[in-house]
Amino acid sequence: MPRVGVRTRNLSEKRLRYLRQLGATDVFVDHADTEEEPDEFNDREAAETETIAVGPGQIPSVAELEAARERVEDAGLRLAGIQSLPYSLYGDIMFDREGADEALDSITTLVRNLGEADIPILGYQWNPRGVVPMRTEPVELRGGATGTAFDLSEIDDPDGLAPGIDREYTEAEFWDNYERFLERVLPVAEEAGVDLALHPVDPPVLESLGGIPRLFRNVENFEQAMDLVPSDNHGLKLCLGCFSQMGEDVPAVIRRFGERDDIVFVHFRDVVGSMPRFHETFVDEGNFVTADAVRALVDVGFDGVVIPDHVPEMVDDTDWRHRARGFTVGYLRGVVDTVATENR
Repeated sequence: MPRVGVRTRNLSEKRLRYLRQLGATDVFVDHADTEEEPDEFNDREAAETETIAVGPGQIPSVAELEAARERVEDAGLRLAGIQSLPYSLYGDIMFDREGADEALDSITTLVRNLGEADIPILGYQWNPRGVVPMRTEPVELRGGATGTAFDLSEIDDPDGLAPGIDREYTEAEFWDNYERFLERVLPVAEEAGVDLALHPVDPPVLESLGGIPRLFRNVENFEQAMDLVPSDNHGLKLCLGCFSQMGEDVPAVIRRFGERDDIVFVHFRDVVGSMPRFHETFVDEGNFVTADAVRALVDVGFDGVVIPDHVPEMVDDTDWRHRARGFTVGYLRGVVDTVATENR
C-alpha cells in the first residue's frame, strides 16, 4: 500500500515530532538552496531550523546526510530522499552553458553521497526559471482559504525572450542536453543505489515559452524521457496536480506509468480547471476523485510514498501551512486506509 509522507525543509525536532504525530511515515527534505530564495519560516521556528544545504560549491557530505537521516529516524520517521535539485545546479546543463561539466560533477557527487548515506531518492525537474511565474493571482477557496492559480492570459508578452536569454532554443537542443545529463548521472545512480525522479514542468504551458522549450509538459514526453537512457534507477516524481493541469485522466496516467514501473514517488494534489487556466484546491476537491487515484496506485502495486504538495493556506496558518498540510496528511491516510480495506 502507498505510504503517506511529507516534504519539509525544516528538520527541527519540533517539526519532525509534529509529522510523527500526524501519522506520516516518510520525509523528503526540501533542501535549502545556497543561491535561491531561502525558506520562509516564521520567527518562532527560525531559531530551531535544521536543514540540508545544496548548491554550487556546497554538496552535503556523507556525514551530513547521515546525520540528517539519523535525526529523522530518531523521530520515528524515514528520510526517503531529497525532494528536488535546485535550478542553480542543473540550469547550466539544461542550456549547455559554461559550468555544465562542473554542475554534472556536483550532481554525481551528491548522488554518490546519498547512496553512501542510505538515502534512496533524488527528485529533480527540468524546469527553466524566470520564464513565466509558476502562478498568477491567487483565488479564494471554501471558507475563505487561499489557493494558488494560473491564468496564461495574465502573462505579459509570453512570446518574448525570457530574461537573460539571448536567442530561442530548439526542442532538439534541449533533448540533447537532457540526454547528456542522463548519460552522465544514471550510471552513478545505478552504482549508488539511488533512484532519480523527474517532475513535470509547472505550469505545463505550450511547447516553448520565452524562447525556452518546456520538455516535460505531456505524457508522451515523459515516456520519451524514460526510454532515452533506460535505467531501473530512473522514474517519475508523479505530480498528480500537474497531470490534472494538463487535462489528463489522472487514474489512467497512474496506470500507464505504474504498469511501466516508472513511479518513484507521488506529489498528491489537484486543481480545478486545466491549461490555460486553473487553480489549486483542497485534496478532497478538484478534477479527479482522490479515492480513484489511490485505487489506481494500489492496482499497479505502488507501495512507495505519496506526499501533499502545494496545499492551500487556511486561517491562522504558518508559512509552511501546518494546518492545511495536517488536514491533507490526515485525509490521504484515511483514503489509503479505506482503499486498503477494499483489498483485503
